[in-house]
Amino acid sequence: MQTVHLTNQPFVFSSITVRWLTGIFTIGCVFLMVYAPGWQQGLITIIAIGCVIAFGYLLILKSTVRFTLTATHFQQHLFKGGWVVKWNNIQKIDICTYDQDGWQRPLPWIGIKLKCYSPYISSICPRIATELLLSQRSLLYLGARQHKQSGNFEDIVLDSAIYRNEDGVEFKGLQAMLANRMRYQRRYFDYDIFIATPDLDRTPEEFVGLARRYLAAAESEPSS
Repeated sequence: MQTVHLTNQPFVFSSITVRWLTGIFTIGCVFLMVYAPGWQQGLITIIAIGCVIAFGYLLILKSTVRFTLTATHFQQHLFKGGWVVKWNNIQKIDICTYDQDGWQRPLPWIGIKLKCYSPYISSICPRIATELLLSQRSLLYLGARQHKQSGNFEDIVLDSAIYRNEDGVEFKGLQAMLANRMRYQRRYFDYDIFIATPDLDRTPEEFVGLARRYLAAAESEPSS
C-alpha cells in the first residue's frame, strides 16, 4: 500500500498563496519604512504586525493534526508529538457509538481496538499521554455515566494503579494512568485509542473505510 499523509489543515505554508502574502507583507514593510513619519514608528508597526502574524501561525500549528498511513503502521502527529501503532496490532477500527434508549448513536470519535497495549504505551511520550488523558475526559465520563459509574468518576479518571501486561511487565505513573484509562474505555466502548472526528479531513465513514483497507492489506501480507 502506498503511504498516505492526511491533515485537517488545508492551509499549506508552501503554497502560492502564502508566497503572495509574504511578498505583500515585505512590500508593506518597505512602504512603512519609507513613508512613516519616523523610522521608529515604522519599525514598531512592522514588529506589531509580525507578532500578530507569528501568533496566528502558532495557533494554526497547534490546531493542526496529521495522519500517516503506510503499509506497516498508522500514526497520528500532534503539535507536541504523536503516537504510532502497527497495523498488525490493531484488532478493529470503527466509529465509536453509545447506547441511547436501545439505539446505537454515533459519537464524534473514531475508535481503535488494540491487540496489545504495551507497544503503544511504551512508545508514547509523556506530553502526548497527558494531552490524551485531558482531552478525552468527556468521553470517559459519558461511558461511566452509561454504565452507572459516574459516582466513581474521579477515582476512574485519576486511576494510577500499577498496570501489569500479559508478560508481567509493570507500568507506573503516567504510563499506568494511560493504560488504566484504555482499560476503562475498552469496558465502556470496546476501543482503546480514540481520534476526534473534527481532526479529520473527510467524513468519519470515509476515514474508517480508508483505514480498514490498509488494515486488510496488512493482514493479507505473509508473515516473515
